[in-house]
Amino acid sequence: MAERAYLILEDGTVYEGRSFGAPVAASGEVVFNTSMTGYQEALTDPSYAGQLLAMTYPIQGNYGTNGRDDESGRVQVSGFVVREHCTAPSQRLMTATLHDYLLERGVPAISGIDTRALTRRLRSAGVMMGCLVQDADPAEALARLLAAPRYGASDLVPSVSAERPFAWPPAGVYAPVDGDADSPPRHRIVLLDLGVKYNIMRSLRRLGCDVMAMPATTDAETILSLNPDGVVLSPGPGDPVLLDYAVATVKGLIGRTPVMGICLGHQVAALALGARTFKLKFGHRGANHPVKDVASGRIQITAQNHGYAVDSDGLPASVEVSHVHLNDGTVEGLRGREAPLLTIQYHAEAAPGPWDNMYLFERFVEMVGAVK
Repeated sequence: MAERAYLILEDGTVYEGRSFGAPVAASGEVVFNTSMTGYQEALTDPSYAGQLLAMTYPIQGNYGTNGRDDESGRVQVSGFVVREHCTAPSQRLMTATLHDYLLERGVPAISGIDTRALTRRLRSAGVMMGCLVQDADPAEALARLLAAPRYGASDLVPSVSAERPFAWPPAGVYAPVDGDADSPPRHRIVLLDLGVKYNIMRSLRRLGCDVMAMPATTDAETILSLNPDGVVLSPGPGDPVLLDYAVATVKGLIGRTPVMGICLGHQVAALALGARTFKLKFGHRGANHPVKDVASGRIQITAQNHGYAVDSDGLPASVEVSHVHLNDGTVEGLRGREAPLLTIQYHAEAAPGPWDNMYLFERFVEMVGAVK
């Protein structure tokens, strides 16, 4: 029988459930994801660093885990929250159950939680800090939680960025060969790794790009010394206003090489241009967010994972809003009026999510080719 466990929110709400995964305590910002599938990709998404992830879809683990669906080198979430944990998964590629996968990686999880009630509370009150504990006094756990640092107080990017440069694909990572990936690379792309997902690099390689990832603290001159045909600013976790070093790097890149910013990279680019960012009440996380491409009028369904957004009122005249979120009107993309720059707030690479937005990588590669 699984051990009793508790999810405790900073407002004092306590949810009782059953422990699976690693029998350890964890704390972090509690957020929810509305995707129906893709839990392994979500668990390994660096943008979830420092957070307890709750899935709104009621059953998780039903197709197990495998060696192909990781989006980084480790599980990034602090803990996992689900309604029902499937203990008898079935899928031809699976190599381990969700429980064994989390246990091996030292990450705790809790099942039996009313995730609908949890999601309603977070949507009403906003995301908040929480902790996962097993057979502990909830009152004592709450006291420790209230004394712990808050999510937005720390720069989380150094904990997920590469320690040293690496070329795609790194050893041991699933890297299918398709599209133009088996042809000689046409473009050299440098990626500033703020917490990159592997599928961004896979997507660029499919379009004939050679990709080199650089640590988040790499300066502009070092990047430009590699003679890139273009630079991609990756997604990542946390509050962008803490990333002065990355903002300085991007200031030195815009106008000197084509730049594409994704999610946190989009926010950092906006800050480099003099704009402001703000924290969303409960963020955008999931694979079903409608976004309008302003130029074409087309609406795509997008995969998203972010808790901060760009303030449109502070944007400079040198850029225009290219994409808008249809649920709340927030900025979802920027386009340079003069410099070769495009940014998106969402995850065009999906993994998990719809493939509606791969055209943005194609647009970036076309921009790179035009500048060359």
